[in-house]
Amino acid sequence: MLDRIRLEPSRFFLHLTVFVIVAIWTLPTAGLLVSSLRDKNQIAVSGWWTALKTSDRNAQGRMKGAADQIEKDGSFVISGNLLESSDGRGTIRAFGIRVQKPDEFPAGIAAALDGGKTLLVNGDGSYVFSSPVAFEGDRGQRVFYVISVPPRFTTENYENVLFAQNIGRSFVNSLTVTIPATIIPILIAAFAAYALAWMKLPGRGFLIAVIVGLLVVPLQMSLIPLLKIYNASGFLAKTYLGVWLAHTGFGLPFAIYLLRSYMAGLPKDLIESAQVDGASDFKIFRRIILPLSFPALASFAIFQFLWVWNDLLVAMVFLGSEQDKIVLTYSLNSLLGSRGGNWEILTASAFITIIVPLIVFFSLQRYFVRGLLAGSVKGG
Repeated sequence: MLDRIRLEPSRFFLHLTVFVIVAIWTLPTAGLLVSSLRDKNQIAVSGWWTALKTSDRNAQGRMKGAADQIEKDGSFVISGNLLESSDGRGTIRAFGIRVQKPDEFPAGIAAALDGGKTLLVNGDGSYVFSSPVAFEGDRGQRVFYVISVPPRFTTENYENVLFAQNIGRSFVNSLTVTIPATIIPILIAAFAAYALAWMKLPGRGFLIAVIVGLLVVPLQMSLIPLLKIYNASGFLAKTYLGVWLAHTGFGLPFAIYLLRSYMAGLPKDLIESAQVDGASDFKIFRRIILPLSFPALASFAIFQFLWVWNDLLVAMVFLGSEQDKIVLTYSLNSLLGSRGGNWEILTASAFITIIVPLIVFFSLQRYFVRGLLAGSVKGG
């Protein structure tokens, strides 16, 4: 009973820590989802946590020119609506004729301007501009104003992404790159990990040290040498085979390290019993090691799939920018515009791109933690 009481505070702090970690990871995702459903103008001026509040933003419009003036009661008047070219949503709270002071005059009250002119801008955007003398010039007076816009949720951001040109083809291209680039390094790394874990090889310790060292080598250092080799080969440049081999090379050090650590922690008696019974290394690997190593294989598959699926740099370098070969990340990056002006669709793009990785993760997540933790205590 006393032991249980002593454990309760530690369990409480454990649960609290888990809750905090989950909240840290969940809140940004929730914010991303909310932002992806908001109007692009509201995303630019307020955070996702204000999505249910009315937001204020600065805007500008131009009144009609002198050609539209009428004479009324001895004054010349120009009237219209500043919001007629927009969706008509929102209420003008204040206005001004200088960009530095868009809230100089309150809406609904006529403002006295130079030369005896008056300007009245109402909350609905309608305005009356009057002058004792005739207006001149084809272009009307520019008006700056502060408009209060109620919260607006829309699927326009998702529609812009899903119905963009070449998105479907890019999605297929990403699968074409990702699936083989995940399977190939697993096949190679599994054989190498078994050899480093259970076979007596000369220089095995040195090979393991080299693999660990390769984990910290930035892949950017190898891009130019690899590209030169590909171009010299004549058949690897801008091909799927070339990008598969590149991703395989970049993923092998971590794959071998992870699988070797797991396999080295498997029961030694089990391997020795199979050897006594006359089983060959290949048979031991196929019948015993592979079935028992599935959690580690699944863990690496998740890591590699996420890395390749979200990759942009390697795909651009080794596949190029031809429309029939570009991957999904390249297409979505192109939608942002040359200067990133359409960044509001970035939130919708993020959710579209994580659909496939989420399916893979939740399919293999029960093996994920076991594969990462197994072999971390005992090593061969």
